Amino acid sequence: MAAPPHDVADLGLARAGIRRVDWAERAMPALRRIRERFAERRPLAGVRIAACMHVTAETANAMRTLRAGGAEIALAASNPLSTQDDTAAALVAEYGVSVYARAGMDQASYDRNLAAVLEHPPHVLLDDGCDLVNIVHRERPELLSGLTGGCEQTTTGVIRLRQMEVEGVLKLPMVAVNDTATKRMFDNRYGTGQSTIDGIMRATNAMLAGRTVVVAGFGYCGRGLAERARGMGARVVVTEVDPVKALDAVMQGYTVLPMAQAAAEGDVLVTVTGNRDVIRAEHIAQLKDGAVLANSGHFDVEIDLTALESLSVEVRREVRPQTDEYVLADGRRIVLLAEGRLLNLGAAEGHPAAVMDTSFSVQALTVAWLVDHPLTSGVLDVPDEIDNEVARLELEALGVGIDHLTPEQESYLHSWRV
Repeated sequence: MAAPPHDVADLGLARAGIRRVDWAERAMPALRRIRERFAERRPLAGVRIAACMHVTAETANAMRTLRAGGAEIALAASNPLSTQDDTAAALVAEYGVSVYARAGMDQASYDRNLAAVLEHPPHVLLDDGCDLVNIVHRERPELLSGLTGGCEQTTTGVIRLRQMEVEGVLKLPMVAVNDTATKRMFDNRYGTGQSTIDGIMRATNAMLAGRTVVVAGFGYCGRGLAERARGMGARVVVTEVDPVKALDAVMQGYTVLPMAQAAAEGDVLVTVTGNRDVIRAEHIAQLKDGAVLANSGHFDVEIDLTALESLSVEVRREVRPQTDEYVLADGRRIVLLAEGRLLNLGAAEGHPAAVMDTSFSVQALTVAWLVDHPLTSGVLDVPDEIDNEVARLELEALGVGIDHLTPEQESYLHSWRV
């Protein structure tokens, strides 16, 4: 079988990639069940999908599931540091997916790859950061008429989509997969918490016990990170702009400070906000010698890298893998992890496969639902029945049983009469 169109580092890596994908599949039982169902029913026959996602073994299993349903897929990387070149090769050579991704690619290559996946006009977009949606609306509007809709996988992307909707420029139905209960619980909270700590440990080999970890942002990702840092023995300081979230952090026992104060106390500072310039020049000026800066938000804008460069008199690249050291004029050394990009994928392997099993199961079922239901433009929620079905599949895989409502209980919950 001839390989589909692609741009990957080396197809010779495919065998190693297949082993990596198979290993991840062991921890993805819900997605495997859905793949079997898709192979039987073929709900995506003839559907062309353009995707911008992290090219990892977990994503590969999601692509295999969509392919089993009959879809044709073109996949570009959503982050230059997260691409696994062996997985990219396996997707092309073994699983029939057009992949445009190389580890460490530059911005020009990134832009070129996004354009490539849109060359075969898609019916569905799978986005992780809203880049594909942005390009279609601004540069390729002729594709809009052929698009059924799409899914957005990350908080940053949903923020962008909702702003497009407010301004009246969103011309597609886009489902906020990120906002489902299972996604927020598994992926954002448990996944980001564990994988961010993993990235810090791999990049620095530092002990967190007894150190001060500053978590910027107390959404689902920030909560998970704060919990796991505290579990490692760290003193955790939270910074927030939302008074409700700040109050939640206080009631959970965390110290809450403005970044201007937290910066001076932090040994490790991690941004997880989805916003830009969270750590700026005035904060960098307050940092301790040896302070570690990292970002687990989607884009590399949460730490003001331009300010860090301008305040530095020397930059020591790769003092450890994915670890750069910036020397300030007064001799203080500031350590930046993964170039300020998404730490858990830049310095580690991202979320465990068991976490992504839930997220990608929701996404696969949502794609089939999108194709089968004509929808109007706007940001849409995943139907509750899909979220609940995935939770049931995960519980079955764990061997966990739960109670069910009796007819009398159902009636009681749906009646106002006593």
